[in-house]
Amino acid sequence: MNLEPDPQVLSQSNWECLGTDLTELILSYLPIRSIVRAAAVCKLWHSLIFSYSFSVRVSAAKKPWFFLYGQNNIFLKNNQAFAFDPEADEWLQLPTSLFPTPSQEQSFTGAGGYFFTTPCTNACFAYSPILSGSWLETSPLRFSRCNPLVGVFVDGLGMNRFIVVGGVRFIGGLVDIEDRLAVEIYDPRSDSWELCPPLPAAFRPGNSSQSLSSALFRGKFYVFEISSCFISAFDLTKHCWSEVQTLRPPGVVSSFLITSQDQLVLAGLCYSPHGPSVILWKINERTMEFSEIAVMPQDLLYSLFDSEEDDRFASLKCVGLENLIYVFNEVHHKCYPACVCEISNESGRCTWRRVPHLPCPVNSFHKVISFCSTISLQSIFQVRIED
Repeated sequence: MNLEPDPQVLSQSNWECLGTDLTELILSYLPIRSIVRAAAVCKLWHSLIFSYSFSVRVSAAKKPWFFLYGQNNIFLKNNQAFAFDPEADEWLQLPTSLFPTPSQEQSFTGAGGYFFTTPCTNACFAYSPILSGSWLETSPLRFSRCNPLVGVFVDGLGMNRFIVVGGVRFIGGLVDIEDRLAVEIYDPRSDSWELCPPLPAAFRPGNSSQSLSSALFRGKFYVFEISSCFISAFDLTKHCWSEVQTLRPPGVVSSFLITSQDQLVLAGLCYSPHGPSVILWKINERTMEFSEIAVMPQDLLYSLFDSEEDDRFASLKCVGLENLIYVFNEVHHKCYPACVCEISNESGRCTWRRVPHLPCPVNSFHKVISFCSTISLQSIFQVRIED
């Protein structure tokens, strides 16, 4: 019996026999980084992966990434940026070429598929599709500001627009606590800014992204003050703010507002006789009533810290998007450890796990900017991500 394989059969046992539809489907299940690598395997895969339809479909289906951008105020060359892909369960260190030249007078953030920079001393504003490295400078803001909240929403014509809220303004090197900065909305088509009412007076003047959290939900941009628990929503169509309310579940010390799936979620650090805990609540956006949906396992919470100091939880922060909510420690001595809660789309069940450690070496930072954002496959094709 001849056991040698038939060369003709072997020649047919290749990916081309699957057809383009099935090949695209198989490739779409890979993590984003693996898809980028697969584009270099052969001409067929390259043409499929680089097609517009594949890129749009896969980008929409992938889970958002978690970004950490560390700033060192003394040695700017020590700034680093990392991105966590939850599907691959791995961190990527992002190349410095993706970002503008570091400056102590420049704030950085990200949202809705874009990176943003806002210099503190002038009204410049720049944006870049995430991971593209291609920066565009807009016409000047009407009010210069540092560390504002920035959001991305789609207008009635299906075009992206940017909203800038709050921030800190400097005059003569001092923080201006008198002038309440107007909300500004940018239209990329006309390269123009529209002035809108500032944050309600109940919010402290000089509020920055360090003391506020925000969530874009059902045509409104919600702003939440972390310490006072004040909340108000800016209507993106009517350009007005809602009545300020207080959203403070019992025992909450600090909390963060997050858009998760089709709901608003509040993630809060609470103290009780049983010790500290991180709790997630679903928020009714009409009544501001809340209902508990998950409690972070205490062993995971304590794994983020290695001291017994009373104020150790002050460095805890939460960010999230869609069905992923991250809880992490902003201090360096444990290299910024994090855990993630995944909320099931079908059952609503919450599953907690540790996030892998950041890839070494990790520098020491004076400030850590964190956010979650969707990823465009087309943007990634324009840059090589460092191994």
